[in-house]
Amino acid sequence: MVAQNEISRGERHVDTVLLAHATPPQEVEVLVVGAGPSGLATALELNRQKVDVAVVDAATSFRLIRAGAMGHSARTVEFFQQWRVEDRIRRGWTFPPEWNLGTTFRTSLIGHDLTRPGTPTGRPAFTGRSENPYSLAESLRRPQTALQQAFLDQLAELDVPVAGGWRLLSLLESGSGDESDPGACDGIIATVEHVETGAVRRIRAKYVVGADGARSTVRTLAGIERDGAYATDRHFRFVVRTEGDYAGRDPFPSAVNVIVNGIHSGFLAALNETDWRVYAGPYPLEHTPTEEELLTLARAAFGSDLALQVVDVTPYFKSTRLAKTFRQGRVLLVGDAAHVRTPGGNLGEGFGDVFNLGWKLAAVLRGTGGEALLDSYDRERRPHNARVGASAKARADRTERNVDEARRLGFPADDDTTPAAEERRDRIREILAQGQRRDVGVYFDERYDDSPVIAYEPDQGATETPWDPGVYVPGGRPGHRAPNGIIDPYGVTLYDRIGADVALLVLSDDVSAVAGFAAAARDRAIGLEIIHLPDAAARELYGAPFALVRPDHHVAWRGADAADAGAVLDRVYGRLPAQDTLVTAATAATAAPASL
Repeated sequence: MVAQNEISRGERHVDTVLLAHATPPQEVEVLVVGAGPSGLATALELNRQKVDVAVVDAATSFRLIRAGAMGHSARTVEFFQQWRVEDRIRRGWTFPPEWNLGTTFRTSLIGHDLTRPGTPTGRPAFTGRSENPYSLAESLRRPQTALQQAFLDQLAELDVPVAGGWRLLSLLESGSGDESDPGACDGIIATVEHVETGAVRRIRAKYVVGADGARSTVRTLAGIERDGAYATDRHFRFVVRTEGDYAGRDPFPSAVNVIVNGIHSGFLAALNETDWRVYAGPYPLEHTPTEEELLTLARAAFGSDLALQVVDVTPYFKSTRLAKTFRQGRVLLVGDAAHVRTPGGNLGEGFGDVFNLGWKLAAVLRGTGGEALLDSYDRERRPHNARVGASAKARADRTERNVDEARRLGFPADDDTTPAAEERRDRIREILAQGQRRDVGVYFDERYDDSPVIAYEPDQGATETPWDPGVYVPGGRPGHRAPNGIIDPYGVTLYDRIGADVALLVLSDDVSAVAGFAAAARDRAIGLEIIHLPDAAARELYGAPFALVRPDHHVAWRGADAADAGAVLDRVYGRLPAQDTLVTAATAATAAPASL
């Protein structure tokens, strides 16, 4: 007989993700080490690019309570759409969807709203439609296990091998067999060992992608060091399990809450109907809180003396660690293997790595791209991750200062509704809102302003506005994320049309550049997608009659004619020597983060 609570969960409930007990292939174009979200996403992207790919991981399963990221920006959902996996992710949930009320900001789950007046809260009206001026996608909240399960199901349908239980032992460059050049390398031999049987297998790959987390074995074996300061204190994510009913449980609670009071500061987020993630810290590096300390924090977040048990505790650090290079020969790093920082959007940054890297690897493997194209992965993503990491740390520090100031003022008890208490809460709202803005620049201003494969304009370095985590102005400058839009009466978007190679946008009735670019692409075996979009608003946004957009949605070039079509494509696909320049690139100063 099936228990009632099991019936209520339904088929879409994802608590545990199991990896297949499979044997990895002996030979593959790209071997991905790590079956977390970034590793599985790498396999999806490379498969989309028609690259032969396989995934191995030492783990055989992943549990919900260990899941990391849960909130995913609209930009991240744009990636999901390209991988054709968004619907699968949305179908997976671990608590009833009506618990989704946005992110509330409260003194406790049953306490007082701390949202600054005028800030939208709660779910939108049933007949309303959300409006995001920067993306046609909608942000999404699903736990990491739901993503992994959706990715695994998609990869299984695509016959992409994912093998759990295989630990990486070594990486060795393999020779090409060319006797005239004994030092030539045409790939890597990865040696893996089965964690249960001890069986050893050697896998020959053209490239290896390390997606194996912050303690990356791939990064260590490749000899890649990291920059960045170590944390001076530590925090904890911990999971508590509720027992029975509690205040705020009926008819349904808010699943995602930022709770700030005199004891607790941080998220109180539902993982499923019984388990909630809570945050603790900062503590000295040598201190480990007792179970009673954690339960006190959790009850302060719930706002009631409910029955709880601690089921998991995981430390984390508010620091930024960045690999000194994201590429070492035929080894490339994505996600936490390349960069870790203060929590908040890290997984989206990993997906950004994947989307940048996938088409470049594919182009090099099929011979349309040169070495400079792979070099550009590090040149583009590492500066971007550096400034996003600096922004996250500054935001976390600012939040801690605001909370400390509010606590010095003093939080009234939740049951105190006197005028004096309400006046103090108003003041606390003002304090907590100090310096806080939406991070639209972090999510959408994913600009690459010092890349060897972007055809920059001569004055671009001098006229770029500094990157700002709270600002995003859509536009078609080379190196920037290409503005998306609907391009036919049936809802097809520009991003829907962009494929595995660059797309030429024809933004007026003038088609004079089409023949030149088509011929140059044909000569180079590049599959050029030509998109006619004679729309005045689109042309104004892109700022030119023609624009080239890369498969990762970044503008590679814009202009008025095809006079340099061949040179532009050679630049964009890294076919020119590194010292050659098509135009003057943006100066290094524009790549520096804005003052925070």
